[in-house]
Amino acid sequence: MKKPHSDQELILNLSNGDKNALFALYDNYSGALYGVILRICRNEMLAQDVLQETFVKIWNNSSSYNPEKGKFYTWAYRIARNTALNALRKTDNLIQNEDLSVHTNKTTAEPEPDYMQLNGSINTLEPHHQTAIDLVYFKGYTHQEAHEVMGVPLGTFKSYIKQALKQLRKTYTKELIWVYFIFEMIA
Repeated sequence: MKKPHSDQELILNLSNGDKNALFALYDNYSGALYGVILRICRNEMLAQDVLQETFVKIWNNSSSYNPEKGKFYTWAYRIARNTALNALRKTDNLIQNEDLSVHTNKTTAEPEPDYMQLNGSINTLEPHHQTAIDLVYFKGYTHQEAHEVMGVPLGTFKSYIKQALKQLRKTYTKELIWVYFIFEMIA
């Protein structure tokens, strides 16, 4: 089977029920969408749930995407943003009384243990891998935007991400079950 080369092909395949297209779009956009969601939710557990729900909505509503009205990322961004805002409305934390940082727990003024372990793992990566992970997962860039920022070909950038995630899996012991849950939801 020919592997789709463009978002347009992936989106067409997605609207035809191709789960592999969803997986490829997840690989391409989950980092950027997670960054957006995390900035809105300011809670990693809630952000992970919202990301999962976002991709379920993308899967269920893929036929409603119209490329003439905008880019796929813009459409997915709106789904992620609205899903995050709806999730916040369901919680009692709608009013923010203090400046909350994504990376610190204000009650202890130190990074949370899981973040400390992840941060330590990221610091063991090669500098170009650290930069790639930072751009996609912490700053919310798409792969397309991030490879341009780094000044490397898109394929090279994607290999940076793949290699970095492979290394992080070896060093970071917490399993991210929520990533696999989305694939079970659509199976």
